[in-house]
Amino acid sequence: MESRPATMAKASRAGAPPPCSCLPEEITFWEILVRLPAKSLLRCRAVCRTWRRVTCARDFLLAHHARQRSLPIVSGVPGSEYGSARYQDILAFNHRAAGAELQPVARLDTSFFVESSCDGLLVLSKSSNSVTCLSVCNPVTREHAPLVDFTYLCLLGMYLHRPTGEYRLLLHPRSQTPVSIAGTLLPNSKIGCYIFAPGSDQPPRYIQGPEGRGAAAVLRVSTPYWAHDNLHWFPMQRPSESRPIFVFDTTTESFRQMVAPVVRPKSNIFEMDDTLGIYNYNDATEVVYIWMLQNYEREFWKFKYRVELPVAKIRGQFGRSEGSLDVGVVLADGDVLLLVSHGGWIFYVNTDGELVDSFHRDGQHIYASDLRFKQTLVPHNFFMALEYSSVNASPFL
Repeated sequence: MESRPATMAKASRAGAPPPCSCLPEEITFWEILVRLPAKSLLRCRAVCRTWRRVTCARDFLLAHHARQRSLPIVSGVPGSEYGSARYQDILAFNHRAAGAELQPVARLDTSFFVESSCDGLLVLSKSSNSVTCLSVCNPVTREHAPLVDFTYLCLLGMYLHRPTGEYRLLLHPRSQTPVSIAGTLLPNSKIGCYIFAPGSDQPPRYIQGPEGRGAAAVLRVSTPYWAHDNLHWFPMQRPSESRPIFVFDTTTESFRQMVAPVVRPKSNIFEMDDTLGIYNYNDATEVVYIWMLQNYEREFWKFKYRVELPVAKIRGQFGRSEGSLDVGVVLADGDVLLLVSHGGWIFYVNTDGELVDSFHRDGQHIYASDLRFKQTLVPHNFFMALEYSSVNASPFL
């Protein structure tokens, strides 16, 4: 990777002087342009050749991605009265914008479902005639490529393998059926987990799966959460009091367990500043309890918040007294937020139990997902390596 001075030295030899000669290049590029949203940065490339060269360099794009905010994903699907609409909106919840807002990420064909998110990349699934196909896309650059046929494997998560710089998929067999890829039975097929790098010509590689009763089922039905370069799953529905968190180390590519606090069933984990949180709520969905993992290495948990939801305002103010509340807890820019989905609306509640804002989109039901999105313009070679890759084509609308 080139250094900042090397990148700027190349740019200075490109010809035209930069338009902001009153500012040092270090400030212009590495303090101002690097903070811009992706679409604004793309427009800046038209200013001059110097700006284009610097903002296309890989080291700059990596720094730009690191500066982007990781925002909770909200999905918008056609309401029942608009059942013929064939699109869904992927949105990002930005509570730091003026008045908070839902920012558009992508509009997709409704036959696709967002399975996983990693560093600005989305893994999509599409089911047809009992066959599920996976694909990977970048909503900012609108690149998309289908993956090989994973009919007998389900996706557990996507991650960056830092020792190699590869993005990899963690997969698990759907059943006891021997695993086949593109019609070919994998050698030494076993009931464990498999690792596959998009764009690779090698078949998925077998690794030992997690130990523990029902571990495989937990991984298949739960969303993994990222902290300390590890993926984490928590058994939401298990009735016993003592429930471990299943951890996948993305460097060694192995599983282990870590301690969780003793909480009631139907508890969920979420990301909290490179650590974890756990939340649950009472049977009436009126009070939410939130724990924080205060020391990741020592696995020390602390009870953090007790939040009384403004249920009467949510149900009464918007005229929907029926139906259940779906509560999600997320962390955004250091703030713990509660996103309550009800009746096609999303309600933003703070940890004081105050209803801060509400969101609705005409013709759509919106709901908060368990995923996050962080814009990226970093190029990925696997898009070119994958067959049938495309830009500005399906599933983008």
